Amino acid sequence: MQTHEIRRRFLDHFVRAGHTEVPSASLILADPNLLFVNAGMVQFKPYFLGQEAPPYPRATSVQKCVRTGDIEEVGVTTRHNTFFQMAGNFSFGDYFKEGAITLAWELISKSQEEGGFGFDTDRIWVTAYEDDPEAAEIWHRVAGIPKERIQFRDGKDNYWDMGVPGPGGPCSEIYYDRGPAYGKEGGPVADEDRYLEIWNLVFMQDVRGELSPKLGHPPVGSLPKKNIDTGMGVERVAMLLQGVENVYETDLLRPIIDKAEELTGRSYGVEHADDVRFRVIADHARTAAMLISDGVNPGNDGRGYVLRRLLRRIVRSARLLGAEKPVMAEFMKVVSDLMSPSYPELGTDFGRIETVAVGEETAFLKTLNTGSTLFDNTAAAVKAKGGKKIAGSDAFTLHDTYGFPIDLTLEMAAEAGLSVDEEGFRTLMAEQRQRAKEDAAARKHAHADLSIYKELVDRGATEFTGFDELTSEAHVLALIADGVRVPTATAGHDVEVILDRSPLYAESGGQIADRGSITAAGLKLRVNDVQKIAKKLWVHKTTVEQGQITEGDVVLAQADPAWRSGATQGHSGTHMVHAALRQVLGPNAVQAGSLNKPGYLRFDFNWQGQLTEQQKADIEAVSNDAVGADFPVNTFVTDLPKAKQMGALALFGENYGDEVRVVEIGGPFSMELCGGTHVQHSSQIGPITLLGESSVGSGVRRVEAFVGLDSYKYLAKERALLAGVAASLKVPSDEVPARVEQLVERLKIAEKELERTKIAAVLSSAGKFVDEAERLGGLLLVAAAAPEGVAASDLRTLATDIRGRFGSEPAVVVLLGNVDGKVPFVVAVNKAAQELGVKAGDLVGSFGPSIAGRGGGKPEMAQGAGSDPSGIAAGLAAVRARVAEIAG
Repeated sequence: MQTHEIRRRFLDHFVRAGHTEVPSASLILADPNLLFVNAGMVQFKPYFLGQEAPPYPRATSVQKCVRTGDIEEVGVTTRHNTFFQMAGNFSFGDYFKEGAITLAWELISKSQEEGGFGFDTDRIWVTAYEDDPEAAEIWHRVAGIPKERIQFRDGKDNYWDMGVPGPGGPCSEIYYDRGPAYGKEGGPVADEDRYLEIWNLVFMQDVRGELSPKLGHPPVGSLPKKNIDTGMGVERVAMLLQGVENVYETDLLRPIIDKAEELTGRSYGVEHADDVRFRVIADHARTAAMLISDGVNPGNDGRGYVLRRLLRRIVRSARLLGAEKPVMAEFMKVVSDLMSPSYPELGTDFGRIETVAVGEETAFLKTLNTGSTLFDNTAAAVKAKGGKKIAGSDAFTLHDTYGFPIDLTLEMAAEAGLSVDEEGFRTLMAEQRQRAKEDAAARKHAHADLSIYKELVDRGATEFTGFDELTSEAHVLALIADGVRVPTATAGHDVEVILDRSPLYAESGGQIADRGSITAAGLKLRVNDVQKIAKKLWVHKTTVEQGQITEGDVVLAQADPAWRSGATQGHSGTHMVHAALRQVLGPNAVQAGSLNKPGYLRFDFNWQGQLTEQQKADIEAVSNDAVGADFPVNTFVTDLPKAKQMGALALFGENYGDEVRVVEIGGPFSMELCGGTHVQHSSQIGPITLLGESSVGSGVRRVEAFVGLDSYKYLAKERALLAGVAASLKVPSDEVPARVEQLVERLKIAEKELERTKIAAVLSSAGKFVDEAERLGGLLLVAAAAPEGVAASDLRTLATDIRGRFGSEPAVVVLLGNVDGKVPFVVAVNKAAQELGVKAGDLVGSFGPSIAGRGGGKPEMAQGAGSDPSGIAAGLAAVRARVAEIAG
């Protein structure tokens, strides 16, 4: 049975049982405790936590999940995957244990002809929490599972919570016996390789405190409603139903391995080391494609760093398998073809996915070249000191700073006749992971207490009137100060005000909140911010400037007209720039974030490489042409599938409801899903002036712009600046560029002449150094401090010139400079001296410690820098001693 069919059967089974099918959430959710969604229940957490009332009593989904805590273990065994699909059914105060067990049993035991999975029920085992005999009794009574195939386990195995205070409960796990060939008898408690877990049923009934029942601590209370949260591993079920040895042999992973065999010429299943690399490629390629699809881009921290590691491990594994050409585009195409039936966005957005992945591959191949050079320098320094082992700190620097894989460092060290202090490296890596864990633990906390808002959320959404009016009469539903409901608030105090209706826009979709006021007779509050709770409750953050506000008051809420006018210009201008970007750059210029406020916008988009001046000019021109066209701005509400069918653009990582608001400007020119406020005609935006374009991360660019009156003010300032420059140059404004170009050219000529003069002055001292050369045996040595004022960039020129003046006579030149507290150095050795056994790179080790310096190079030339000028004299003495030793 194919994996896509397993997904479909699961969802159909629960839909027939009265569940609402809910699409998978994005892998990226606004959860402070999670880097990525890692379980099927994550998108339902507000319902389980009681922060929101669930819109349905039963739900089912197949959630895409990513867990990256053990990336290094992927491929080493067949048990680890970073991406997986979690099929689940959920009950919010509806059915409980017996319902969950009955529904699960029906699906796994029903024949495939009847729409089930058709598992051999004689091979099914289950476990239950040690204090939950009720679950065991239900399994025996409902499913007929013999008591000897029902095992009890403690909280570490059969109790679930979120790792922080909140809901939890005992769980019951379903296992499948793979047979004697896979391990010993005795059920899951004896061998979890033979007895493979496929489904976990969590009976969410408790409230855990600071200490978890998983560790034997009692719950602190019971939930008001008992819930069900289950998770079935789709890949594990596919492995069993497809009759293969492990998940890497299943229909959605094995074709990636097949492609890797084709690209590398190696075969899977021959050597363990190669098999690990094949599995790394298969797992990471799928995970990377899914992450990029949900809007993640390679970076140096957070989600971006995880993606970068995955992509680079693919490249490295392919290289070790023998691939000589780029491979990423091929792997991304296979993943797209395999996964698109369940995730069609992988096909429709393939161009962007491929661009991001290939861009990272290209960058990493350059990193490998840079890292190789750095490794060569490190190895040369070790040998110069007579060492045989590369320090763990050096290996860690190569890995952490330059992205150079440790396995490559080990391989190249062996080739150079060196070893690596792996223990030291692992220690530093462990310390880094510990710091990361401590940082994550500091961020991880019990979920923010939003219970104070729950009653208000359950009463219904705030009616937003701001699309039609700027002033609305409203009732004060609640006042909150310092997290506590209060009956009144007086002048001078900050207070959160919840109204039944409001014209003030709450921050979302990149648009910052309206500013405004709440007034009544003798009462005035300044509205400083407006935020949403549970996406539907408006919380006005205010300061009482006059009078006293009381819960139940009738007030007048007003959005500042000037603020709103500027905000609509900024938001509509953002849509103009987005449409212009796609028109100029193509559909791969996908939105990655935005911010707009009165008179200003910034827009982040996925793109590899800096924009050209012509591209920026074209984007600005297209935007302003659309403004000048006076396009009508239309908004309407429709369902999500219809909106996407119409071509409306959605933001990656955003979770939309069943109904969405579409903003259309100029028909096909711009159509986006958007809940923000906008102008009525595009001409009301006013001029759009691009301020610049920059990088905000790997594969993500940012454009910024002024709109409306702010744009005019900016252009007026630029015009005044240009007029001032024209006056200084005594030319008309339109001749300024040509005049400046002339001046720049003259400056370049003057700089070149100055450089020639400086080099001549430097080289004039070469003869003096040659005359003062020391003879040590059969070698001539110049070991001296460089003349004062010689820059680091000129040392090499001077040393090369001195070396050349010795002709065929064996000579060594060592020059140490002193520039701004640094000690740049150059070692130059001619061919005759090299034949006597002198190598430039080896000599660095003799004087480097004296100046706290490092460097390296080739036998004929080495260079670097130190940080201790006080050691120059000692360093020169050390190099003299070393050359004398070589000369015999």
